[in-house]
Amino acid sequence: MKLFPTSNYNFTIIGEPSESLDRLKRRTEISESLVSKKTNKSFVGKITNNTFKIISSEIGKGAFCVLNGEIINKNGVVDIEINKAFKILLSFFLCFPAIGIIVQLCTEKIKFSPIFVLVAILQVLLIRFVFIELAFRNLSKKSLNRLSDVLDIESFEKN
Repeated sequence: MKLFPTSNYNFTIIGEPSESLDRLKRRTEISESLVSKKTNKSFVGKITNNTFKIISSEIGKGAFCVLNGEIINKNGVVDIEINKAFKILLSFFLCFPAIGIIVQLCTEKIKFSPIFVLVAILQVLLIRFVFIELAFRNLSKKSLNRLSDVLDIESFEKN
């Protein structure tokens, strides 16, 4: 089980790869840090030769997913993962149920019950497989659609 979800896609470009990369360069605010900025461009990130590492330029939720990709001839591959800053933040949320059990053990106002351990495990699973998974699916789909518009992608195939 992975702690954070990722997605890998293969894609095919309709036109010439050099034209698609030029269009991506024009629509990307070049930046070494993957932080959302107020810009009129579609993406923020860096593009070198035929590889790119970008985020959507939507303020707030655009930085959640990082798109790492490479274009070779008319084919390409893109890996989508959660941004490092969000991984750290989400790790804290995943630790809260364990912290709750520790606090419960330290304060003996209420007798400790084994049901608390079950509840904590269910909370971790709920956070990971419902909240994080739904946010990742929704935001990665939006970023992928935006990339598809910029690069004129013919088809996607999930690995």
